[in-house]
Amino acid sequence: MVVLSPLTGYFRHQGNVFSNPEDMGSLKEKDKKPIFDDPMVERVRRCHLNDLENIVPFIALGLLFALTSGASTTTIVWHYRIFVVARLLHTIAYIGALPQPSRALSFFAGLVVNVSMAVQIIMKNWNSF
Repeated sequence: MVVLSPLTGYFRHQGNVFSNPEDMGSLKEKDKKPIFDDPMVERVRRCHLNDLENIVPFIALGLLFALTSGASTTTIVWHYRIFVVARLLHTIAYIGALPQPSRALSFFAGLVVNVSMAVQIIMKNWNSF
């Protein structure tokens, strides 16, 4: 997720694709038109949004899982590892435009980790709810 912001900037600079006039600095006045539909910039932006939609819940669930589930350290660490690898593979598949089901499989692997942690948190703490 951290790499995608600079990557978006790289593709914006590479193709002179800017969404704000003040970012267009050295471009000629006739070329200073905001562009919102560059395919590569949009691909990276969508990948970044997908990361935000999945990593933020993982952080919350991962913290609760570690603190309240009673799971072993090994179980917790394997959940974290699988999620991180799944998201890295998802990003590579998204940015590289790899054929499906590569992106879908990596997305669902991360989703399964989040669901697994949520279920274990609920099961362990059911009486507290």
